[in-house]
Parts: sequence; structure tokens; C-alpha cells
Amino acid sequence: MRLSRRKLLQGAAVLSVMPVLPAGAAPFRRVRPGEAAWPMAQQWDALNSQVGGNLVKPAHLFGACKINDGGTDCAAATGQLANPYFIGDQAGGTQVSGWLGAWSPTPSVYAVAARNAQDVVAAVNFARDHKLRLVVKGGGHSYQGTSNAPDSLLVWTRPMHAITLHDQFVPQGSGAAAAPAVTIEAGAMWVDAYDAVTTKAHRYVQGGGCMTVGVAGLIQSGGFGSFSKRYGSAAANLLEAEIVTADGKRRTVNAAQDADLFWGLKGGGGGSLGAVTKVALRTHDLPEYFGYVACQIRANSPEDFRKLLANFVDFYAGNLFNPHWGEGITISSENILDISMASQGLNTEEARATWKPFLDWVAAQGTSFSATPRIGSDTAFSYWDVQAMRKAGSHAIQLDNRPGANPAHGWWAGDEGQVGAFLYGYDSLWLPKSLLEPAARPKLAEALFAASRDMIIRLHFNKGLAGAPSEAIARARDTATNPKVLDAFCLAIIATGGAPRYPGLKPPDDSAKAASDAKDVDRATEILRAIAPDAGSYVSESNFFNANWRQEFWGGNYRKLAAVKAKYDPGGLFTVHHGVGSEAWSDDGFTRRA
Repeated sequence: MRLSRRKLLQGAAVLSVMPVLPAGAAPFRRVRPGEAAWPMAQQWDALNSQVGGNLVKPAHLFGACKINDGGTDCAAATGQLANPYFIGDQAGGTQVSGWLGAWSPTPSVYAVAARNAQDVVAAVNFARDHKLRLVVKGGGHSYQGTSNAPDSLLVWTRPMHAITLHDQFVPQGSGAAAAPAVTIEAGAMWVDAYDAVTTKAHRYVQGGGCMTVGVAGLIQSGGFGSFSKRYGSAAANLLEAEIVTADGKRRTVNAAQDADLFWGLKGGGGGSLGAVTKVALRTHDLPEYFGYVACQIRANSPEDFRKLLANFVDFYAGNLFNPHWGEGITISSENILDISMASQGLNTEEARATWKPFLDWVAAQGTSFSATPRIGSDTAFSYWDVQAMRKAGSHAIQLDNRPGANPAHGWWAGDEGQVGAFLYGYDSLWLPKSLLEPAARPKLAEALFAASRDMIIRLHFNKGLAGAPSEAIARARDTATNPKVLDAFCLAIIATGGAPRYPGLKPPDDSAKAASDAKDVDRATEILRAIAPDAGSYVSESNFFNANWRQEFWGGNYRKLAAVKAKYDPGGLFTVHHGVGSEAWSDDGFTRRA
């Protein structure tokens, strides 16, 4: 494949800020268990004492099943296979069970179950001094396996989940005006944040759509939630962060202190620049209403489906391309348009009035379509009130019903398919708002139809910031996320997977389907890339095998990110797959490339 002169120059510019080995020097290599330089038992004991006895030895989630697949221990574990809280509560847990030809869950040799920043400092210093592979995990939702590494020491922040609300917050050392905010420790999940900020305090904090995603990881990846079309990305709402860098220093970073590192944390990718221990996020006035639209429309023929997609594209461009509407649609080869959208600031009557023209058109087509719409709104502060939904017997959520579980812990019923999934293929691209211009809409609708013949297409309108208010765009512009997001009306996700393949479980007999589906993902993606060349891709929801990852994830921001990496982590202690600076390391993160 020929590379353009522009891309060659971009690559050279990045390499100019990365550390280079002296000529003839042996590559630096991290230590593995069993090697002479691996820490001795008494050294591990000393680390354990230093972290208050919180050094643990992670195990495979379903290791008991490998020993005895008919035993009670195996049955107890598999009984929680669909519970994301159970999986996240295990040091060896990952929310997906691997990726075809890419990675498989493998617990670290040891983990520091950090209770505070001092524990994180101890773990970072120990890993650096002993030349260990280090990995950081909070929520464990990484599709690309970046919070998972064999033969490593894990900094596990799940036990750190304190949340504090502030009526007036001023970032340390800054002259910024005081503003309402919330500080959240790195191990908290978004359900915890929403419960504290929205359900109880009647404020809004921009987080993720999935309640079980970790707070810190989402912010470092950029972070989009149901209402990002109104409030921007989670990263853009970051006011301050506490982070432990590779030198073992605990830093409080913001726009006035270590501003370059602070910028890098806003979308530069998790696990690359340090171990985040706490974040401070802007909170917003809560609108009166949050709502939803659920409607599955089945077309009787491919031609009817083409017509449906064309009409929906027109409808979206004219009626939904604004800060009121988020989430998205799913387009399938069965000629089904599945609408699952969220609204903010609209009551039920206003939401129904918005959708009336489109639904009237669908009804007027007679037998060409069948549709079952549901549209509603409720008080915004009740949107994540899991305890109230639990008491009401709501079917919108699934519950963590383990004894002693936090009663505020639940997850959206539509998310259960992601728990433990084994990925066959995955890709994403931001679709530019230019495709919503009247002359371009037929091309967009036809590409969506054509791509759906190969694979399910999901359009996440809230993950493209075009159409958001100017202040949200301005904040997002000052992040490391690929600037393409500012001009995109949605993120298209093309992905598929199968049943869990955690080690210890009997793998399903789906190898042929997995390989075939992975190729279908690639074919569908190419169809969409034809109408959106150089669109960029979202780092958290992307292709593990993307060879152009630096440009696609960060665009012109990558050179600045590489400089931040070289300044704060010149030794590459924090290395993850396709993370900033990872081009300097072998694929397993153990050997620095010459």
C-alpha cells in the first residue's frame, strides 16, 4: 500500500518527539514471572504492607469451571455471568470476554486494590523500579483489552468510589470563577455519579450512556452519553484531575497546573499518560424532562426499506438534528429500523408532536410497514433512579440482586447483550454533517441500506457533536479527541460478537460464523467509508486492527499527545494497545522497539 507524502510527514513528526534508543543498545525489556529479575516474595510482601494489605492475586473469573464444570463454585460464578457488577467487582474481570484474533482475558499476576492515591503511588513506583508491565483498570469496559495484560501488575481502582458535590468549586491554583461541580474517585461507575448528582441533588453531570462504565476511563477516552448533543463530551466537562505519573508523583492537574497533561487526559485515551485517581467535573442545571422514543419499524421489502431510510434521513435532518435528541437507531438486513432515542428538555406532548410527521408518513404507507411506537418523558431527576424503578417493578432495567449489593446498582435492559460478549469484529467512524445536506441525503440513505446488507449498522447521534450548542462545541474543541467529532452528526458503529468465551467456560462452536461476520463488518465499514473518507474513529469503540489508529483516533492532535507522553512518561511505563506512544513498544508491551 502506498502512503501519501502527507501521512509520511505526519509519522516523521510524531517520531521526532518519541524517545529513541542509542545506536547498538539492547532494547529495554520488562520482566516476566520466573525470570531472575522478577521480584522476590519478600519484596511483594513489602509492597503488600505498604498498601495496607491490599495486594491481591487476581484469578480467572470462571477458573472454578475449568477445575470442575459441575461444581457449586462454577455454578455460582456462571449464575452471575450476565451481571456486569459481579464481573467488575473481580480483579480479574473484563466486561467483554475477548476479541477474535486479538486478545483473551488474562489476570495480572498481582493487583493493588487501591483504596487511595498513596496505594497507586506505591504500585507505580514498584512497577517502575522492578521493570514490570503495569496496567490500570477501573470499570474494565475496554473493548480493546487495554485494562488487561498477562504477566503484569494491576493498579485496580474499583475500591475508590467516593463522590463529593460542590456548590462552588475552583480548580487548584487557578483564577477561574467558582462553579458547581462534583469530584469522583476513579473506581466509581456512572450509575454512582448519576445517583449522587441527578437522583439526589437534582443536577446533571455529563457521563456515559451505559451505567456500568467507569468514570475515569470514559473521560480519558472522550466520553459520550445520552445527552452529549446538549452538554458535550465528558472530557470537555473535566475541570481538574488527580493523577499519578510514571515518576510516582501525585499531581493535581487543570488548566493552570500541568496544563498540557490536563489537556491530554481529556480524550487522549486511558492508561497511557498515568493512573488517574480522581476527577472533578462541571455540573449543570437539570432540565425539567428527560424522555425516550422506542419504535421498531419493519419494512415488507428491501425497496420499502430503502424508502423508509430515505424518509428517516430527511426527518432526522429537519427535526432531530438539535440538542434535544440523543442515542440512535439500528439498521439491519432484516429490513428493520429500530429507533431507541433519548430526549432532554421536552415533555411527552412536545416529543410526540416532534415525531408525528414521520409516524404519520409511516402509517400512510399502509401495509408497507408495521410500527409500534412508544414515546414519553418524565421528571429528569428520576431518569437514573434505580431504587424507584426497582420498587415499581420496571422492566427498563436489570438489577444487581446479589446479597448486600448497592440498591442503586442496575443497568439498562438493552445493554445486557454486551456483558461478557466475545467480539468478532468492530469498527466505527464519525459521519460528517455535510451528509445531511439535501443533495447528500440520498447518498447517505443508500449507503446505510447497502452496508446493512452485510452487517447491522448503529448510528449514535449523541456521539457526534455537530448540532450541539456553541459552548459545548467550544469546550470539546479544547480536548485531545479527534476534531472530526465536532463536525459529525453521529458515530456509526459496525460490530458483532457472540457468546462469552471467558477462559474456563466451554467455548461455543462458532468459529466459522465469527470469521465470516468479521469480514462482513469490514465490508459494511468500507461502504460507509466511501461516503465519509478520513472520517476518524472513536478510540473506545474502534477496530483493534486499525493500522491508521493515530490519525483516526486523534487526527492532528496526536503530535501534541506524543509530546505530552514523552514529557511525563519517557520510559513508557504506561503502555496500552494503540495508546499514545505504543508504537515504541512490542505488541505485548514488554519490549521497546529499536
